[in-house]
Amino acid sequence: MTKHDLSRRQILALAAGLLAAAPLAAAEPVAILVVKDPDCSCCEAWIDVLRADGFAVTTKVIDYDALQALKVQSGIPEPMRSCHTAQVEGYVIEGHVPPADIRRLLAERPAALGLAVPGMPLGAPGMGPEDQREAYDVHLIKADGQTPIFAHYDAA
Repeated sequence: MTKHDLSRRQILALAAGLLAAAPLAAAEPVAILVVKDPDCSCCEAWIDVLRADGFAVTTKVIDYDALQALKVQSGIPEPMRSCHTAQVEGYVIEGHVPPADIRRLLAERPAALGLAVPGMPLGAPGMGPEDQREAYDVHLIKADGQTPIFAHYDAA
């Protein structure tokens, strides 16, 4: 055996590592539907952020009244509302929620309706430069209407 030959143990370890990594390499992008008003440009910026993070984004443009009805139907409390509403794997995403928080939600799968960043805070994804970010919270929307903080972002 030369110094370049692999032992049986090394081959098995390499094969196990490749098998463990295979699901990661073959993982499909997470599909997310973003429903928005035709006149909102910040929604497009948030969509660009999602795409850059690997989400498979589709959009649906509806008028203002229909979008507000969707928010009510989805159980989003009025104080949690923002400009666009998304749907991903059974959850609702309201406003400029960072992609990392969406991925955390999908990994943890809490009993909840989804996540919300109320309003349109400066520096949130799609809302201008992060180095000028205002402090903001991402809220977990529970079925009973409670909205505890899921993540907090300090001002820049």
